[in-house]
Amino acid sequence: MNPTAAKVHRPSYLFATGASVFTDDVPTPAETLVVVLGTSAIARGKIISMDLDSVRNAPGVVDVLTAVEIPGVNRSSLLGTDPIFAAQEVEFFGQCLFAVVAHSESTGEAAVLQAKVGYAEEQAIVGIEQAAAAGSILAPPLVVRRGEVEDALAASSHRVTGTLDIGGQEHFYMEGQVAVAFVEEDRRIRLIVSTQHPADVQLLVAQALGKRANEVSVQCPRLGGGFGGKETQAAQFACIAAIAAVRTGKTVKLRLHRRDDMRLTGKRHDVQAHYEAGFDSLGVLHGMSVRLAFRCGHSHDLSVAVATRALLHLDNAYYIRHVHLEANLYRTHTASNTAFRGFGAPQAMLLIENVLDEIAAALGVDPVEVRKRNYYGSDSRNQTPYGMTVRDNILRRITDELIISSRYTDRREAIRQWNDTHQVLKRGLAFVPVKFGISFSQTYLNQGAALLHVYTDGSILVSHGGTEMGQGLDDKITNIVARAFGVSTERVRVSPTDTSRVPNASPTAASASSDLNGHAAVDAVNQVKARLLDFASRHYGCAVTECSIKHDRLHAGQQTVSFETLAELAHKARVSLSATGFYATPDIHFDSRSMQGEPFYYFVYGAAVSEVMVDVFTGETRLLRVDILQDAGESLDQQVDLGQIEGGFMQGVGWLTMEELLWSESGKLLTDGPASYKIPTSQDAPDVFNVRIADWSKNRPDALFHSKGIGEPPLPLAISVFLAIKRALGDAVERPVVLHAPATPERIMLALDADC
Repeated sequence: MNPTAAKVHRPSYLFATGASVFTDDVPTPAETLVVVLGTSAIARGKIISMDLDSVRNAPGVVDVLTAVEIPGVNRSSLLGTDPIFAAQEVEFFGQCLFAVVAHSESTGEAAVLQAKVGYAEEQAIVGIEQAAAAGSILAPPLVVRRGEVEDALAASSHRVTGTLDIGGQEHFYMEGQVAVAFVEEDRRIRLIVSTQHPADVQLLVAQALGKRANEVSVQCPRLGGGFGGKETQAAQFACIAAIAAVRTGKTVKLRLHRRDDMRLTGKRHDVQAHYEAGFDSLGVLHGMSVRLAFRCGHSHDLSVAVATRALLHLDNAYYIRHVHLEANLYRTHTASNTAFRGFGAPQAMLLIENVLDEIAAALGVDPVEVRKRNYYGSDSRNQTPYGMTVRDNILRRITDELIISSRYTDRREAIRQWNDTHQVLKRGLAFVPVKFGISFSQTYLNQGAALLHVYTDGSILVSHGGTEMGQGLDDKITNIVARAFGVSTERVRVSPTDTSRVPNASPTAASASSDLNGHAAVDAVNQVKARLLDFASRHYGCAVTECSIKHDRLHAGQQTVSFETLAELAHKARVSLSATGFYATPDIHFDSRSMQGEPFYYFVYGAAVSEVMVDVFTGETRLLRVDILQDAGESLDQQVDLGQIEGGFMQGVGWLTMEELLWSESGKLLTDGPASYKIPTSQDAPDVFNVRIADWSKNRPDALFHSKGIGEPPLPLAISVFLAIKRALGDAVERPVVLHAPATPERIMLALDADC
């Protein structure tokens, strides 16, 4: 841990006292108007009529917006497949048809009920199997292939085949979708939006208004959680707020209630996986064929990119010589599924880890040994199916250390004895490794920028393109700038994200934001620092090599002065104390047509051992103990990283054990609030939760202070909980069980019943 790293997450006292400012907390004028959305009551059909006269004439209504009132383009995604307002047809239940601009939320909600909409309803396609049967395809299949898969499967002495259903997941961020639009001089628009991608929102709002991007600015103070749900889908609500603000000339706020948020926005993609794997008597994989079927929703959103990343992570930690991996993307009449922490990788990793467990069970071999025999190695066993060489594999050391520190072998024997003597409460233990690639698979997104100012009192202000959403990005940028400059973190402040300060920024996603924005900030620091040291050498009459900044002071030959003195002297000597930094990730490339290349800057590794107890009479589960050893390179901030590991893991536990999404046959989301959709609470955390960062690990030399991104890699470690449940069930019935995700009590009871 570097010496400037914060011991406490800086904004934590603001959160604890309620003083932190989110988009909904931003002060607005007394006459601020609010927006209430009118949404569809069917999932699929033509809009025959839409009588909104009573809505317009309702008390407190200022304006009503439909597709006709949009001055520019009716589009809320850069791909152009998501309208702001549905115009002729409805494509999912709850799709936005119109918006009421009113003086208060209550009057707007009352007015919405006055709408008279006529539909010609059609049969909705809701599930994956239904979409496949109907040929409802969103995009052509994606394929990664290597070797002669059919021959390898035919020649294998052992095989496993099966189908695994993998459920989706609601983002359930604490702060819902919210946008505030201000009309400024010359009809320019300033927006404050809870979004992970301000630049995307800026462009889409400008297009919707028929304006240029330089007439729209987007600010983001902080997000109350995002997890991918605010990467693309915040734009629609910002567009509506902006249109309303321009038409009325007033400040306008649009804030979704939880139920509307869950109905209108997409989720983690649910996947149905069909697989066949061939292996030898040692459990070594020789060939594998996998077909993944994704429920994408009604439009593209990010589904192709999500499916691509899934295929790039289906190997996880394992070398497979002959492989055919295929992703089929199906269009359904549900909200468009979108980015979610892990971006398709967790679903793919669950599949391969499930296969490895089935291989171990078939051979009667310890599952850890089967995994180690299939790990990437050197020379002929170090290339992924998509053509990237695995150069930095530290999984064997992580595995060996964790097996010892978690007492895996002793506990496995103790659990065997427990299960032999207990009929109702069964225990399970599982180990899972993770190899997670860091970078956007779309190469052009791998760039970052920052703007840095040094003031004459020695204080530093830095702006960057990332958004702070509780993951500690601003803390890390503060530490990075302080470390690069040689000053204390108290001198550095990070300003809220603003497209007028840092343009064209990539989304805060893919666990790459510390890398991209941090490198850009260092570039800006180096520019200003070079000017300061050059000035100091001239001012004090010594060589530049004799000048340095350490511990808030300039050392120039025999002279030592404070950093603020240096800043003031340099300013008076007309030295620029501001710089724009930029960074583009090197050494990466990927061809989406051939599905080959080196899409990742590096890999992050980790492993978990989880122990559960299952009540076979009720299907209830309890997480008893978790041991995690996580690679973070040389951590930029260990407290922040530990929080990300624990939080990411528990979010994965929720996805795999309790968070179940259900739709009616007509396409209505049934799990649309906390009464019907359950996420983990503090009571679901394990009784023993041992999390350790591999402090001996370092990233490649040109990485940011040898650090690694840590946002997404811990989530798939929760697969160990799912597999531990499955093993406990197998011991209960003394046979292999088929368990689908999430492992809810209902699904556990179905898995125990061989006839279901």
